[in-house]
Amino acid sequence: MTTTTAEPTVGAAERLYEVADYYDAESLLTEDERRVLGRLRSFLDREARPLLADYWERGEFPTQLAQPLIDLDLMEPADLTGGPGSRPARGIYQGFRIFELSRTDASLATWYTSQAGLFRTAIRVGASPEQQAAWMPKVIDFSLKGVFSLTEPDSGSDIAGGLSTTARREGDSWVLDGAKRWIGGAVNADVLAVFARDQEDGQVKAFLVDRESEGVTLEKIHGKTALRMMQNAHITLEGVRVPEAMRLHNVNSFKDVAAMLRAMRSDVAWIATGVQAGAFEAALRYVTERRQFGRPVGSFQLVQEKLARMLGNVTSSLSLVVRLTEQQAKGIYRDQDSALAKMQTSLLMRETVALAREVVGGNGITLETDVARFHADAEAVYSYEGTHEINALIVGRALTGESAFTR
Repeated sequence: MTTTTAEPTVGAAERLYEVADYYDAESLLTEDERRVLGRLRSFLDREARPLLADYWERGEFPTQLAQPLIDLDLMEPADLTGGPGSRPARGIYQGFRIFELSRTDASLATWYTSQAGLFRTAIRVGASPEQQAAWMPKVIDFSLKGVFSLTEPDSGSDIAGGLSTTARREGDSWVLDGAKRWIGGAVNADVLAVFARDQEDGQVKAFLVDRESEGVTLEKIHGKTALRMMQNAHITLEGVRVPEAMRLHNVNSFKDVAAMLRAMRSDVAWIATGVQAGAFEAALRYVTERRQFGRPVGSFQLVQEKLARMLGNVTSSLSLVVRLTEQQAKGIYRDQDSALAKMQTSLLMRETVALAREVVGGNGITLETDVARFHADAEAVYSYEGTHEINALIVGRALTGESAFTR
């Protein structure tokens, strides 16, 4: 598939997010950042959006979009960073990149951030300087595609203590046994970043496992009612051998894994915010076009009240994630900060997509209006990267100094 990437005309007076970004957080972006995001929007509107309802209903990922999305050079755009080895793209740009993807589709955003957020963070935080030098350029240009494999069939929220995949050292290799579940994008990955408990010291270690290794079995999870386009896998590991050179040398306990989660939860908060924006925009579009009783649906008081609540939720969420991103840009990373953002934006997202479905009426359960897709996908976003309850307890622990987690 050949895709043109004509420059969109995004002038100083024209905003990308004028409808959903009521307090103009977009003004924090530079003109170059807005231009890159405009290219992304142009691609999503032209190439992706027409495919989404069909592929969502089929439960398949539109693989023809993958390489063109990669070719857009979004992770560290050369026109923002000055080229490889120069300054990194700013956090606020990265946040709005997730926002743009999510306001189009949650599966597309999850697919992209699996590489740009989860896997990249595993390498950035967990790899030694030598490993980073060898792997990070390949992560950024997608020539090394990977997924973050932490969750297990019997351990999600209690993964810190319940992680049961094992690693046993044998000379210059490790032998892994266990299972992972809900791993998005694993089927198309080159490597799986697998977290396992060292049988010798009981501590968590991390390994890059070749997806084609002997003893690795991947099964697509069927029957999902959310993120249907995202291909989640159940992974079985039976006597899988991994060289010591492929162990992430800076991961030596769950505390190191927690440092990754601390950084990654902000990405999910941006996704939850983008999903709200997409649902709100779709609902607003519908009620201004649909007529009942001889009037536009959007002219009725009860509909306008719901639109105002949706906009309030989007505005609150966007303000929260922007401020969190600004704090992280200063090097301030705290568990309770990212947990609060993920918890609150996901909670508001649930209400926003429900209100969007309400105002669209019976047509809100069809894929034609886009609202049903956002409404269903929100349930997955609400739960992954820490449930509402788990994130609330992280915040509560910070507030009181007392841990309410059960053991």
